[in-house]
Amino acid sequence: MSGAVAVRRRAIPGALVWGGIIVGAIALLAVLGPWIVPYDPDAFSVRNRLQPPSGTFWFGTDEFGRDVFSRVLAGAHYSLAMGFGATALSLAFGIPLGLIAAFDRGWLSEAIMRAVDVLISVPPILLGLLVLAVTEPALWKTVVAVGLVYVPIMTRIVRAVGLGLLAEDFVQAARARGESAAWILAVDILPNAWPPIIVETALRITFAILLGSALSFLGLGAQPPASEWGLMIAESRPFIEQAPWIGLAPGLCLCILLIAVNLLGEGLRELLDPRLRGRG
Repeated sequence: MSGAVAVRRRAIPGALVWGGIIVGAIALLAVLGPWIVPYDPDAFSVRNRLQPPSGTFWFGTDEFGRDVFSRVLAGAHYSLAMGFGATALSLAFGIPLGLIAAFDRGWLSEAIMRAVDVLISVPPILLGLLVLAVTEPALWKTVVAVGLVYVPIMTRIVRAVGLGLLAEDFVQAARARGESAAWILAVDILPNAWPPIIVETALRITFAILLGSALSFLGLGAQPPASEWGLMIAESRPFIEQAPWIGLAPGLCLCILLIAVNLLGEGLRELLDPRLRGRG
Protein backbone atom coordinates (compact mmCIF):
# COMPACT_ATOMS: atom_id res chain seq x y z
CA MET A 1 0.00 0.00 0.00
CA SER A 2 1.24 3.43 -0.83
CA GLY A 3 -0.06 4.92 2.40
CA ALA A 4 -1.73 7.77 0.54
CA VAL A 5 -4.93 8.96 2.09
CA ALA A 6 -7.84 9.19 -0.31
CA VAL A 7 -9.68 12.48 -0.11
CA ARG A 8 -13.39 12.17 -0.53
CA ARG A 9 -14.82 14.86 -2.73
CA ARG A 10 -18.17 16.27 -1.70
CA ALA A 11 -20.79 15.59 -4.33
CA ILE A 12 -22.88 18.44 -5.68
CA PRO A 13 -26.40 18.10 -4.20
CA GLY A 14 -29.05 16.96 -6.66
CA ALA A 15 -31.36 19.76 -5.52
CA LEU A 16 -28.74 22.30 -6.56
CA VAL A 17 -28.32 20.69 -9.98
CA TRP A 18 -32.03 20.44 -10.77
CA GLY A 19 -32.85 23.82 -9.30
CA GLY A 20 -30.05 25.42 -11.29
CA ILE A 21 -31.14 23.73 -14.52
CA ILE A 22 -34.78 24.80 -14.19
CA VAL A 23 -34.00 28.36 -13.09
CA GLY A 24 -31.40 28.65 -15.86
CA ALA A 25 -33.90 27.39 -18.45
CA ILE A 26 -36.56 29.86 -17.29
CA ALA A 27 -34.00 32.67 -17.33
CA LEU A 28 -32.98 31.72 -20.88
CA LEU A 29 -36.61 31.69 -22.00
CA ALA A 30 -37.14 35.06 -20.33
CA VAL A 31 -34.22 36.53 -22.29
CA LEU A 32 -35.23 34.95 -25.60
CA GLY A 33 -38.98 35.31 -25.06
CA PRO A 34 -39.55 38.48 -27.13
CA TRP A 35 -37.88 36.81 -30.14
CA ILE A 36 -39.30 33.29 -29.95
CA VAL A 37 -42.97 33.90 -29.07
CA PRO A 38 -45.21 32.45 -31.82
CA TYR A 39 -47.68 35.36 -31.63
CA ASP A 40 -47.71 38.96 -30.49
CA PRO A 41 -48.54 38.62 -26.76
CA ASP A 42 -50.58 41.85 -26.76
CA ALA A 43 -52.39 41.44 -30.10
CA PHE A 44 -56.19 41.19 -29.84
CA SER A 45 -58.10 38.69 -31.96
CA VAL A 46 -61.84 38.61 -31.31
CA ARG A 47 -62.25 35.65 -33.64
CA ASN A 48 -59.88 33.53 -31.52
CA ARG A 49 -61.07 34.52 -28.04
CA LEU A 50 -61.34 31.81 -25.37
CA GLN A 51 -59.92 29.07 -27.57
CA PRO A 52 -58.92 25.92 -25.61
CA PRO A 53 -55.35 24.54 -25.80
CA SER A 54 -54.62 23.06 -29.22
CA GLY A 55 -51.88 22.59 -31.77
CA THR A 56 -52.38 26.18 -32.89
CA PHE A 57 -52.58 27.74 -29.43
CA TRP A 58 -50.63 25.51 -27.03
CA PHE A 59 -52.00 27.12 -23.85
CA GLY A 60 -55.23 28.42 -25.40
CA THR A 61 -56.28 32.04 -25.71
CA ASP A 62 -57.74 34.57 -23.27
CA GLU A 63 -60.85 36.74 -23.38
CA PHE A 64 -59.21 39.08 -25.90
CA GLY A 65 -57.96 36.31 -28.17
CA ARG A 66 -54.35 36.73 -27.05
CA ASP A 67 -52.18 33.61 -27.11
CA VAL A 68 -51.64 32.53 -23.51
CA PHE A 69 -48.41 30.67 -24.33
CA SER A 70 -46.91 33.79 -25.90
CA ARG A 71 -47.97 35.87 -22.91
CA VAL A 72 -46.55 33.40 -20.40
CA LEU A 73 -43.27 33.28 -22.30
CA ALA A 74 -43.07 37.04 -22.69
CA GLY A 75 -43.95 37.58 -19.03
CA ALA A 76 -41.26 35.35 -17.54
CA HIS A 77 -38.87 38.27 -17.17
CA TYR A 78 -41.31 40.09 -14.89
CA SER A 79 -41.15 37.42 -12.20
CA LEU A 80 -37.39 37.03 -12.50
CA ALA A 81 -36.88 40.79 -12.34
CA MET A 82 -39.14 40.92 -9.31
CA GLY A 83 -37.32 38.18 -7.43
CA PHE A 84 -33.74 39.08 -8.27
CA GLY A 85 -34.23 42.86 -8.33
CA ALA A 86 -36.02 43.02 -4.99
CA THR A 87 -33.54 40.64 -3.36
CA ALA A 88 -30.59 42.66 -4.67
CA LEU A 89 -32.14 45.77 -3.13
CA SER A 90 -32.62 44.03 0.21
CA LEU A 91 -28.98 42.90 0.13
CA ALA A 92 -27.75 46.40 -0.74
CA PHE A 93 -29.35 47.80 2.41
CA GLY A 94 -29.48 44.75 4.68
CA ILE A 95 -25.81 43.75 4.54
CA PRO A 96 -24.36 47.14 5.61
CA LEU A 97 -27.01 47.62 8.29
CA GLY A 98 -26.50 44.09 9.62
CA LEU A 99 -22.72 44.43 9.76
CA ILE A 100 -22.96 47.79 11.51
CA ALA A 101 -25.47 46.41 14.01
CA ALA A 102 -23.15 43.46 14.73
CA PHE A 103 -19.97 45.50 15.16
CA ASP A 104 -21.38 48.49 17.00
CA ARG A 105 -22.56 47.69 20.53
CA GLY A 106 -23.89 51.17 21.31
CA TRP A 107 -26.95 53.25 20.55
CA LEU A 108 -26.63 52.83 16.77
CA SER A 109 -26.95 49.05 16.94
CA GLU A 110 -29.85 49.38 19.35
CA ALA A 111 -31.65 51.83 17.07
CA ILE A 112 -31.17 49.63 14.00
CA MET A 113 -32.43 46.51 15.71
CA ARG A 114 -35.45 48.20 17.29
CA ALA A 115 -36.46 49.52 13.87
CA VAL A 116 -35.94 46.03 12.45
CA ASP A 117 -38.13 44.51 15.17
CA VAL A 118 -40.94 46.95 14.42
CA LEU A 119 -40.83 46.31 10.66
CA ILE A 120 -40.61 42.53 11.01
CA SER A 121 -43.73 42.56 13.20
CA VAL A 122 -45.75 43.85 10.20
CA PRO A 123 -46.84 41.10 7.74
CA PRO A 124 -44.90 41.42 4.45
CA ILE A 125 -48.02 41.73 2.28
CA LEU A 126 -49.37 44.52 4.50
CA LEU A 127 -46.03 46.31 4.54
CA GLY A 128 -45.87 46.09 0.75
CA LEU A 129 -49.40 47.50 0.51
CA LEU A 130 -48.46 50.38 2.80
CA VAL A 131 -45.43 51.23 0.68
CA LEU A 132 -47.38 51.12 -2.59
CA ALA A 133 -50.54 52.80 -1.33
CA VAL A 134 -49.03 56.29 -1.47
CA THR A 135 -48.02 56.16 -5.17
CA GLU A 136 -49.52 55.05 -8.46
CA PRO A 137 -48.96 51.34 -9.26
CA ALA A 138 -45.94 50.47 -11.40
CA LEU A 139 -43.75 47.41 -11.73
CA TRP A 140 -40.52 49.11 -10.67
CA LYS A 141 -42.26 50.53 -7.61
CA THR A 142 -43.34 47.01 -6.70
CA VAL A 143 -39.73 45.81 -6.99
CA VAL A 144 -38.61 48.61 -4.66
CA ALA A 145 -41.46 47.92 -2.21
CA VAL A 146 -40.74 44.18 -2.06
CA GLY A 147 -37.02 44.86 -1.66
CA LEU A 148 -37.64 47.24 1.24
CA VAL A 149 -39.98 44.71 2.87
CA TYR A 150 -37.14 42.19 3.16
CA VAL A 151 -34.42 44.62 4.29
CA PRO A 152 -35.22 44.07 8.01
CA ILE A 153 -35.06 40.28 7.64
CA MET A 154 -31.76 40.42 5.79
CA THR A 155 -30.40 42.87 8.38
CA ARG A 156 -31.21 40.51 11.23
CA ILE A 157 -29.66 37.51 9.47
CA VAL A 158 -26.44 39.37 8.61
CA ARG A 159 -26.19 40.68 12.16
CA ALA A 160 -26.54 37.16 13.59
CA VAL A 161 -23.82 35.86 11.27
CA GLY A 162 -21.60 38.84 12.05
CA LEU A 163 -21.93 38.36 15.81
CA GLY A 164 -20.76 34.77 15.46
CA LEU A 165 -17.75 35.77 13.37
CA LEU A 166 -16.73 38.57 15.72
CA ALA A 167 -15.93 35.97 18.36
CA GLU A 168 -13.49 34.13 16.05
CA ASP A 169 -9.73 34.28 16.65
CA PHE A 170 -8.89 35.88 13.30
CA VAL A 171 -11.14 38.85 14.13
CA GLN A 172 -9.57 39.19 17.56
CA ALA A 173 -6.15 39.12 15.93
CA ALA A 174 -7.19 41.90 13.53
CA ARG A 175 -8.35 43.99 16.44
CA ALA A 176 -5.07 43.37 18.24
CA ARG A 177 -3.21 44.60 15.15
CA GLY A 178 -5.16 47.84 15.38
CA GLU A 179 -7.17 47.38 12.18
CA SER A 180 -10.03 49.83 11.66
CA ALA A 181 -13.67 48.82 11.96
CA ALA A 182 -14.19 49.28 8.22
CA TRP A 183 -11.23 46.98 7.45
CA ILE A 184 -12.45 44.27 9.81
CA LEU A 185 -15.98 44.37 8.38
CA ALA A 186 -14.88 44.42 4.74
CA VAL A 187 -11.87 42.07 4.85
CA ASP A 188 -12.47 39.72 7.79
CA ILE A 189 -16.22 39.55 8.41
CA LEU A 190 -17.92 39.94 5.03
CA PRO A 191 -15.96 37.30 3.03
CA ASN A 192 -16.66 34.70 5.73
CA ALA A 193 -20.31 35.69 6.00
CA TRP A 194 -21.11 35.05 2.33
CA PRO A 195 -22.05 31.34 2.53
CA PRO A 196 -25.07 31.82 4.83
CA ILE A 197 -25.95 35.07 3.05
CA ILE A 198 -25.98 33.29 -0.32
CA VAL A 199 -28.23 30.55 1.02
CA GLU A 200 -30.64 33.09 2.51
CA THR A 201 -30.57 35.08 -0.72
CA ALA A 202 -31.73 32.07 -2.75
CA LEU A 203 -34.62 31.50 -0.34
CA ARG A 204 -35.47 35.19 -0.22
CA ILE A 205 -35.82 35.29 -4.02
CA THR A 206 -38.68 32.81 -3.68
CA PHE A 207 -40.56 35.01 -1.23
CA ALA A 208 -39.89 38.11 -3.34
CA ILE A 209 -41.34 36.47 -6.47
CA LEU A 210 -44.39 35.29 -4.54
CA LEU A 211 -44.98 38.64 -2.84
CA GLY A 212 -44.48 40.55 -6.10
CA SER A 213 -46.99 38.32 -7.88
CA ALA A 214 -49.44 38.75 -5.00
CA LEU A 215 -49.16 42.54 -5.23
CA SER A 216 -49.67 42.39 -9.01
CA PHE A 217 -52.68 40.13 -8.38
CA LEU A 218 -54.09 42.89 -6.17
CA GLY A 219 -53.48 45.49 -8.87
CA LEU A 220 -50.48 47.20 -7.25
CA GLY A 221 -47.75 45.80 -9.49
CA ALA A 222 -47.65 45.37 -13.24
CA GLN A 223 -50.58 47.00 -15.03
CA PRO A 224 -52.54 45.81 -18.09
CA PRO A 225 -51.70 44.86 -20.78
CA ALA A 226 -48.48 43.53 -19.17
CA SER A 227 -48.15 39.74 -19.19
CA GLU A 228 -46.89 39.43 -15.60
CA TRP A 229 -47.96 36.05 -14.22
CA GLY A 230 -49.68 37.35 -11.09
CA LEU A 231 -51.63 39.87 -13.15
CA MET A 232 -52.59 37.17 -15.66
CA ILE A 233 -53.98 35.03 -12.83
CA ALA A 234 -55.99 38.01 -11.54
CA GLU A 235 -57.40 38.73 -15.00
CA SER A 236 -58.47 35.09 -15.41
CA ARG A 237 -60.81 35.08 -12.40
CA PRO A 238 -64.02 35.94 -14.31
CA PHE A 239 -63.34 33.04 -16.68
CA ILE A 240 -62.22 30.41 -14.16
CA GLU A 241 -65.09 28.06 -15.12
CA GLN A 242 -65.44 28.92 -18.79
CA ALA A 243 -61.71 29.00 -19.66
CA PRO A 244 -59.60 27.72 -16.75
CA TRP A 245 -56.48 27.49 -18.91
CA ILE A 246 -56.07 31.28 -18.85
CA GLY A 247 -55.01 31.27 -15.21
CA LEU A 248 -53.77 27.69 -15.03
CA ALA A 249 -50.79 28.24 -17.35
CA PRO A 250 -49.22 31.22 -15.53
CA GLY A 251 -50.09 29.63 -12.18
CA LEU A 252 -48.23 26.41 -13.04
CA CYS A 253 -45.25 28.36 -14.40
CA LEU A 254 -45.11 30.40 -11.21
CA CYS A 255 -45.22 27.21 -9.10
CA ILE A 256 -42.42 25.62 -11.16
CA LEU A 257 -40.25 28.72 -10.76
CA LEU A 258 -40.84 28.87 -7.00
CA ILE A 259 -40.08 25.16 -6.56
CA ALA A 260 -36.91 25.49 -8.67
CA VAL A 261 -35.63 28.44 -6.64
CA ASN A 262 -36.43 26.53 -3.43
CA LEU A 263 -34.44 23.55 -4.74
CA LEU A 264 -31.59 25.90 -5.57
CA GLY A 265 -31.62 27.34 -2.06
CA GLU A 266 -31.78 23.89 -0.47
CA GLY A 267 -28.90 22.69 -2.61
CA LEU A 268 -26.79 25.71 -1.71
CA ARG A 269 -27.54 25.11 1.96
CA GLU A 270 -26.36 21.51 1.72
CA LEU A 271 -23.24 22.59 -0.15
CA LEU A 272 -22.23 25.59 1.94
CA ASP A 273 -23.53 24.88 5.45
CA PRO A 274 -20.57 23.66 7.56
CA ARG A 275 -22.89 21.55 9.70
CA LEU A 276 -23.85 19.46 6.66
CA ARG A 277 -20.43 19.00 5.08
CA GLY A 278 -19.82 15.72 6.83
CA ARG A 279 -23.02 14.13 5.56
CA GLY A 280 -23.70 12.15 2.42
